[in-house]
Amino acid sequence: VEAQSMSLDGLDPDHMVTGTWALGIGSGAALALCSLVALLAGIRDRRPGRLGRGLLIGCAIVHGVLGAVAVGLIGWHAFAVLMAVVGLIVLTLVTYGKEGAAPEPAKALDPAEA
Repeated sequence: VEAQSMSLDGLDPDHMVTGTWALGIGSGAALALCSLVALLAGIRDRRPGRLGRGLLIGCAIVHGVLGAVAVGLIGWHAFAVLMAVVGLIVLTLVTYGKEGAAPEPAKALDPAEA
């Protein structure tokens, strides 16, 4: 946009350049946050919290849409890579089930009770 001095319906090209940079930085930060959530889930060996699960679900949806777009624009190899990422994100979400209560320790039989 900046090199071509394009505008959309009279919008200032500098605003479009700034918006593109902001979207790129925001997307990169969200992807880094998703990777941090997945890393912490693996290190702690526990499922992510509510916010973390929501973030990973959103990331999986975005990768699915990008995969659908990538088939037409780039090809099947890019689609395969994006679907592998979606599979890993979903694996992270379903590997860790609901956390149940800790099992009660077994009581030793008391000879006086028998």
